[in-house]
Amino acid sequence: MMTANADRPTALLASPAEAAQAAEVMLRERYSFVALEEAEQVVALGGDGFLLHTLHEMLKRRTLCPVFGMNRGTIGFLMNEWRIDGLRDRLNRARAFSVAPLRMDAVRVNGETVSNPAINEVSLLRETRQTALIEVSVNRRVVLPELVCDGVLVATPAGSTAYNLSAQGPILPLGSNLVTLTPISPFRPRRWRGALIPDDLRIEFRVLDPVKRPVSAVADQLEVRDVSTVTVRVDRSLALTLLFDPEHALDERITMEQFAV
Repeated sequence: MMTANADRPTALLASPAEAAQAAEVMLRERYSFVALEEAEQVVALGGDGFLLHTLHEMLKRRTLCPVFGMNRGTIGFLMNEWRIDGLRDRLNRARAFSVAPLRMDAVRVNGETVSNPAINEVSLLRETRQTALIEVSVNRRVVLPELVCDGVLVATPAGSTAYNLSAQGPILPLGSNLVTLTPISPFRPRRWRGALIPDDLRIEFRVLDPVKRPVSAVADQLEVRDVSTVTVRVDRSLALTLLFDPEHALDERITMEQFAV
């Protein structure tokens, strides 16, 4: 795994937000940076949404170098504290965490196939007022013949504190080798509240009435409408590396979220 090093060529990216743009100006006055194409590590300024955007751009370019985020957004759960001083030392001391994204392969009603990666989660969501009817299979074995719901999602450990948590899904520690399968407002079966699935298995969703009860599939923020089947699996060939200050490590943050009130 490639780790942080202050001597590595470093790119600097910033969200359009005013706070991030101001921070970028200050950092460029103090440190030297290279273009993203030349970088071996990246410093990203913004919030969690901008970090996800940055990681998706890197997946598109197949530029899988480590990313050190600094919070110039709102919540910044995946970000380090913003400080202008000591950036080189922080990069040298940073802890590296590997995050393997999900791969979503969605087949639309018209037969078109769309594939997208997801770092946090893949969600299936009803498009109309009518509830969705979804068959759920794990490794080609049907485990739920008919899930009647507003939707259902698969979340990674890194994404388990995001949409998954708001849907009452469990928080997964990093390194657990699991993904969470979480229903969104399930109507039937009434007592099913989700499952933990080993991350080397394939999860498949089949929309039982895709014309009358249309469903969209969303990989993080990338939406595919009118799907008939969706397959989700972890894609370790696209593993990304996030960098954190030792005192703000991602695994510790995720663990402590379980005790948040």
